[in-house]
Formats: sequence, C-alpha cells, structure tokens
Amino acid sequence: MTGKLTVVGLGPGSPQQITPEAMTVIAEASDFFGYGPYVQRLDLRADQRCHASDNREEISRAAAALTLAAQGAKVCVVSGGDPGVFAMAAAVCEAMETGPSEWRDLDVRVIPGVTAMLAVAARAGAPLGHDFCAISLSDNLKPWDVIAKRLTAAAQAGFVMAFYNPVSKARPHQLGEAFDILRQHLPGHVPVIFGRAAGRPDEKIKVVPLAEAQSDMADMATCIIVGSTETRIIARKNKPDLVYSPRSWGGKA
Repeated sequence: MTGKLTVVGLGPGSPQQITPEAMTVIAEASDFFGYGPYVQRLDLRADQRCHASDNREEISRAAAALTLAAQGAKVCVVSGGDPGVFAMAAAVCEAMETGPSEWRDLDVRVIPGVTAMLAVAARAGAPLGHDFCAISLSDNLKPWDVIAKRLTAAAQAGFVMAFYNPVSKARPHQLGEAFDILRQHLPGHVPVIFGRAAGRPDEKIKVVPLAEAQSDMADMATCIIVGSTETRIIARKNKPDLVYSPRSWGGKA
C-alpha cells in the first residue's frame, strides 16, 4: 500500500512543546483527523485537508483515517499531549484489530509527544522523581468501582498519581470522591498539584495539601498530580515553591 497513517502528539498546548519529529510528519501529511480543538492548533497549508470531529468519537475517527490511508493518502491523526496516553494511538490500534484485514498492511507509526503530567510536573518541580502512575478518572470506558480500587491500591503502594480527565459537566462529583478515597490512606499534608493549561498563556499551577483539595479547583483542562508520603516541598522566598519526590525511598508508609 502507498498510504501512510501517523499518530502524532501535539503536546500540552504550547507550540514550543511540539517535537521536531512531529512537525516533520505534519508537514508531510495530506489529511488530518482529530478532535476539533486539537486540529485547530495546526497551521495547515491550502493543500492539506482537515477532518475534525467531536469528542467521544475516537473509534469512528480512527476508522475514517484508516480508510483514507488505505486509499493511498498520507494521513495524520492528532492528539493533544502524547498520543499513547489516554489518546488516539490506542483507538487506531483498536480500530485496526476489528477492521478490514487490509488496514494491517498499512504503514502505521506513532510519534510521541509531551503528555500533560510531564508539563505540569516540570512547572511544579520534580514530583514524578520516584515511582508514579497515571489514572484517568473518566468512567466512560470503565466503571467507577474499578477506578476506586486503583486509587486505593496506588495510595497504599506509595505511588505518586497523575489524574487525567478529572471532571466534566457529566461527572462533577468524581474528583471529590477520589480525594475522599485518598484521604482514607494518605496524610492530609500530601501535596496536590493542580496544573491547568500547562505551557499555555492561561496556565495556572496551584499546590494545596490533600486535606484542602476540592473538585472545584479543576476542570477538563487540568491535570492533577497527587504526591506520596515521600513527596516534599521546598519553600522559597519570592519564588514559587518546588515540589519534588526524592529518587530514593525513605521508608515512609
């Protein structure tokens, strides 16, 4: 087949955080598929075509992109952040697995990007300096009781946690429930970092203790990092505090 499909991560929002490799792929592609706000970030040429779609249409979007690539087009599927972290790379693989056999013969590549938790962590200091995990709080594709079990397990195991998809209009209560679960297993002084629009002009980074963390401190543009009992804060005069997790384990439960 002459067609090609590449899944690209556009980073958390700042044009400076799009990798050179991603920019090369974008320049070579003829057609772009993605969630509307993401494809709108692209500065496309007149000969490049945009196929924007709504949220929660990942599988149909992937299928449409694969169909066009099978016809010989150079297709780019775009995601915010990294395409392999709660994003389109998995949707493309899922569509390929259940779709026509010819899709498996396509040249398919995934180009990494800077995911939100890395951008937020960099702004705050080094909270991911020790073992960590990432959890999507959305129950659109998995039940809430599974999320609750994973929160409990991660807290008991001493992981720093990064929360994606923390709240939405349809899920206003779940972040508060997540904090309630964590407060059963972690001390109230554990730092919680709310990173909204990291790297963009409207960026907002806020650090509060777990005891004071509330769901109305976040929206869907926020990535949250919850520290472990090992995570520390370096207070600084006239400069933002630094939050970091030591690379070595100090033995705190």
